[in-house]
Amino acid sequence: MKNLTILIACLMMTFSVFAQGDEKKNVEGPKMNLESTVVDYGTIEQDSDPYRYFEFSNTGNQPLVIKHAKGSCGCTVPEYEKAPIMPGETSKIKVRYATNRVGKFTKTITLTTNEGEDPAGKKTVLTIKGTVTKKAEEPESVPASAPSIFSTPN
Repeated sequence: MKNLTILIACLMMTFSVFAQGDEKKNVEGPKMNLESTVVDYGTIEQDSDPYRYFEFSNTGNQPLVIKHAKGSCGCTVPEYEKAPIMPGETSKIKVRYATNRVGKFTKTITLTTNEGEDPAGKKTVLTIKGTVTKKAEEPESVPASAPSIFSTPN
């Protein structure tokens, strides 16, 4: 029984040492913590609101810089904060999708940040998806030349 207690105590100390090591590793440098990497527009009508947002925070201990953001095609345009996002601050990446296009879509935005060891930066891929349905036809108005209760025959 005494050996079992010692074994359990040793295992607990080992796990706590590894947990502390991982925690320290996560704190060094900038760290982008995204709420989600996917935004679903759902089913929307043609020409409806084209904007959606990816929210994130810098959970690191140094300023986070988004070096570049690029959509997978011209119909997907990202806008982002050019100034560094300081530790503990939050920000948003605004994405515009061309909602005049009817049909299902899945597009990506590739972000390059100053996270990690690579001088070229860390790449993160965000996804937008949804379905755009054709806008309902507007009813035709009554032609001006048609007789109505407001016009008198000549």
